[in-house]
Formats: sequence, C-alpha cells, structure tokens
Amino acid sequence: MVEWPDDIDEVIGGDLTAAVAYCTPAGGAVVTAVAPIGLRDREAGTVGFTTSLGFGKKLERIQQNPHVALAYHDRRHGFSNSSEYVLVQGKATAVLEPDRDFVENEIGPRAERFMGKPKRGKIFWDRWLQQYYADRVPVTVKVERIIAWPDEHAAGEPRVFGSPLPTDPPPPQAEPRGGVGPRLDTARLARRIAALPNQQLAWVGADGFPDVRPIKMEDGNEARLLLAASRLLPPGGRRAGLLAHHYNAQLIGLEARGCTGWMVVGDDGRSARYHPHTEFGFRAPSNKTVLLLVNGLLAKRGLRKARRQAASASA
Repeated sequence: MVEWPDDIDEVIGGDLTAAVAYCTPAGGAVVTAVAPIGLRDREAGTVGFTTSLGFGKKLERIQQNPHVALAYHDRRHGFSNSSEYVLVQGKATAVLEPDRDFVENEIGPRAERFMGKPKRGKIFWDRWLQQYYADRVPVTVKVERIIAWPDEHAAGEPRVFGSPLPTDPPPPQAEPRGGVGPRLDTARLARRIAALPNQQLAWVGADGFPDVRPIKMEDGNEARLLLAASRLLPPGGRRAGLLAHHYNAQLIGLEARGCTGWMVVGDDGRSARYHPHTEFGFRAPSNKTVLLLVNGLLAKRGLRKARRQAASASA
C-alpha cells in the first residue's frame, strides 16, 4: 500500500479537475479530463474519479487494461494552493452499477463541494437530471506510485512514493501500418489547441503505466505540431495522446480538445514533432442552467446507448 504526505493529499483532495490517461490495445495512450471530486482513501491507498456510462469506450479500455495515470496539474477553482504537479499511477476498477447509497451519500456531497448545489424540482429538474446523476460511474485506482514535482511544469527533482521509477525509458515503438503522418487538418487543430491553456501529453512508460507530462505547443502547420516539455521525453517514435483544455469554476464553460497520434522526440529530448491521427473534443455552455439542460439530454442518450451495448454483448 502506498502512503503519501499531507501536502500531496491536499492536491489530490482539492483539484477541481485532473487529466486521466489510459492505455490503448495498440500500445498508445489516451488522455482526457475528469472530475476527481476529492475521491481518495489514504488508509486503503486509493484515489478515484467519476465518469459517465455514456463514455463507454473509456470504460471499456480501462476494463481491458487497468493501468492508468491521473495528473493533478492545475489549481484553479479548487481548494489547494500548492504549486506541485502530482502524477498518480495505479490500476483502476470501475463500478458500472454503483450502490445508490454510495452515489447519494459519498459522490453527491463531494460533487456538491466542487460543483455547487444540484438543481432540484419535482416537476422538471428531478426528472430531467435523473439519468445525469444516476449514470455517474466511480472509478477507484489502487495506487502503485506517486510522483510529485515542485512546480506545474514538472521541472526540478521529483519526490517518489511507492514503486521506484523505471531505470530506463520505454523503447521506441514500431510505426503504424497506416504510416506516421497526420490524418487530420493539423493546422486547424493547432489553432484550437493554442487557444486552450492546459496542455498535457501522455504515452505508455516502460513499466506499462501511462506517463503524463505538461507540454506547450510552440508551433503547428499542415504537417505537424511542435511540442516542448520541461523534462526529457522518451527517445524515438511512439504512439501518444494529447489533451488541451480550459474550464471555469464548477466546470462551467469547459472546453477540451484531445487527439491520439505519433510522437517523434528530437535530439534535445525536450522537443517533439506530433502527427495527430484521431481527434475528440467538446465545449460546454458557459451558463449553468443551459449546461444542466445539455447534461441531462446527453446523459439520457448515453445511458440508452450503454444499455443497448450491454444488451448486445449479453445476447
């Protein structure tokens, strides 16, 4: 069981959002934003986050390969004043049908602390948001290792709690059969990423756990994105995930852009050419009432889709 000190617990318990990275069957990583709502149990050595049944692909990937990483990388609108970049690596378990008491008495109060009081009203809101609150899926991560750098750029010497860091970087990967070149409108993607301040890069490390680091997109054109990092990146070429996002208090006005693709690290070890292959993203309304209306609709659609998929799988 991994133990961590109070200053790290302050970060894990106080960040409004975190970047979670999970593995793909091809040996790459996807990184996306989640709401951790302070979920952790120091006595059990676990941390957690919530997601939705509507994001079935994420849950499917985690079930196939439980190795994940959570990057607590931004303090805005949370409850911690720490400057540290905290990366938690471990094995995840998703409870697809959580106990109602746990959802109402554990998830509910924690979410309210970060998101504000839920909308209530028997005539409309309780019915409209029933699926939105009901399809919250808690994911528990048994911590294998925590790495804490002294600043948000992951620069300086880190503190490590739990398993020692691998001594060697992961070896370069074989190139995809379809080639490594971009498969998207890279210039358009570059403009979208440049407008979002939180930029994170993820790949699979030598021990099979995703690694996540803060980066900055320095340039982009129709051929590639040019990324820069404060710490050394693994040499050679490999599959990697990229996330850029922005959010306001209570996650209102959230915007996220992510992609998977091929990364080639330069000779200096701190710059990389990135060729995007797939893209995902969303932009939430900046008005909370409108946001809840949209969330309610998406939750209804997502829950119906998840149930159809479950029925097909059991048929």
